[in-house]
Amino acid sequence: MGIINNKATDPNKILPLTYPWAREHYKTGVSNNWVPEEIAMQKDVEQWKSASALSEKERRLILWNLGFFSTAESLTANNIVMAIYRHVTNSEARQYLLRQAYEEAVHTDTFIYCCDTLGLDPDHIYNMYNTIPSIKEKDDFVVNLTESIFDPDFTTAGTANIQRFIHDLIGYYVIMEGIFFYAGFAMMIALRRQNKMVGVGEQFEFIMRDESVHLAFGCDLINTIKKENPGAWSGSFAEQVTDLVRQAVVLEKRYAYDACPDGLLGINADQFSLYVEHIADRRLERIGLSKMYGTENPFPWLSESTDLNKEKNFFETRVTEYQTAGNLVWDD
Repeated sequence: MGIINNKATDPNKILPLTYPWAREHYKTGVSNNWVPEEIAMQKDVEQWKSASALSEKERRLILWNLGFFSTAESLTANNIVMAIYRHVTNSEARQYLLRQAYEEAVHTDTFIYCCDTLGLDPDHIYNMYNTIPSIKEKDDFVVNLTESIFDPDFTTAGTANIQRFIHDLIGYYVIMEGIFFYAGFAMMIALRRQNKMVGVGEQFEFIMRDESVHLAFGCDLINTIKKENPGAWSGSFAEQVTDLVRQAVVLEKRYAYDACPDGLLGINADQFSLYVEHIADRRLERIGLSKMYGTENPFPWLSESTDLNKEKNFFETRVTEYQTAGNLVWDD
């Protein structure tokens, strides 16, 4: 019996639980439920249409992030539905994967909602993964990292294949969701702190909160497979994983300097690069590896700004809050 290669899996039988942590992540996801239409965007529309409310640098940063995330969320959903679910054979883990797939659909819908509301050209936004090199490099990197699990003939039988599966899970959860998403989150939430594009910023806050749970589940999944299959986690493989994270940090820094080349009020690409190093260290430690950079978090306000238990004016928007926000340990 195990979380993979469990031929006795009964999709209708979750109890008794084998992995309570998977069930807890599912319950947290349900409690965190939201949809983009709950967030008011009128002020964002006014600022976007104004000739003076946003600088060209700020507009560039916003477009770069919408361009990256609009396709990245679809990429992550494809990984879950078409690949990971097939190989993770434990029932409660699969239940969480279904919940995560729904959340990825909500995130994809969020960028449709943002583009429609702001009147953006969808062909421009949804093709930026082809036209903007720093975005394309990140997407290509993850696609190359997750090739095995999309192979219809791939199985997780045997140590070599289990190792390959862990490799691909790290590419998806640790690098894509755990590193590549976070500079963009910081950029948009930093703008929101300056009272600019507050609706889009709040959408990003909700997505970031969801992603912290995705990341926690992914790391628990990776660590469980490691524990159950210790032969797959060799010293040379651990070095390979560390090198992949190092490469991912280089790409994410390149994207940060591309999206925010000259800096904005109170934020700049150097700070975003330090933040990427900080979260990369945390990701490495989360899967049992030594940190690489030793960089302090340059944005201590970031976890503060994502406390979504907030009061709102009833006549402006619905109150949108997480039912169990206090129960979730924030993973920045």
